[in-house]
Amino acid sequence: MSTRTVLQEGTAAAEARAAAALTTEELYRELLRRIGEDTMRDGLAETPERVEKAMAFLTQGYAMDVATVLNEALFEVEYDEMVMVRDIEFYSLCEHHLLPFFGKVHVAYVPSGRVIGLSKIPRLVEMYSRRLQVQERLTTQIADAIVEAIAPQGVGVIVEAQHLCMMMRGVEKQHSATVTSAMRGVFKTQMQTRNEFLSLVRHGGDEI
Repeated sequence: MSTRTVLQEGTAAAEARAAAALTTEELYRELLRRIGEDTMRDGLAETPERVEKAMAFLTQGYAMDVATVLNEALFEVEYDEMVMVRDIEFYSLCEHHLLPFFGKVHVAYVPSGRVIGLSKIPRLVEMYSRRLQVQERLTTQIADAIVEAIAPQGVGVIVEAQHLCMMMRGVEKQHSATVTSAMRGVFKTQMQTRNEFLSLVRHGGDEI
């Protein structure tokens, strides 16, 4: 190992120890200093505290789990047609740039003896979106959680989102949207079921 490598590793370890000694609020204050700001001016004096609270809220999903979110709201019901909750608003943070992405989630499933309390599906979306995320993983996590919870005949999830990492930096495309989907069970194997789901996503609100 070269002397340079040893020095680099020693510096990294020292920085890690120094960072560990700081509170989260102090870390945000240091970040403001490093971008050249006066952390004591009126507009920024309390910003580190505000950001700490905001990040705790925006990442509260890490403190949640599926069992707690569903809270035993699983019911035995003789129903084998599609159940759908559409246009669930969500807000998340891109794990690559810590910038927001937001949009709507559409969730449908075909039960196999058990259903989920309707309000729990948006709460499931909230749990996974209040973490550092990528849209692809968010989509599959929602679908797989429902599969594991009630073993339905199938699940379909579509997420439509706008990403500020594409809108305010990088390619700066203001009107682009990203769409991801996860199909499980009959939504993947039966075209009729999948097409019904896609049709309800596109037109389901027209008659409500």
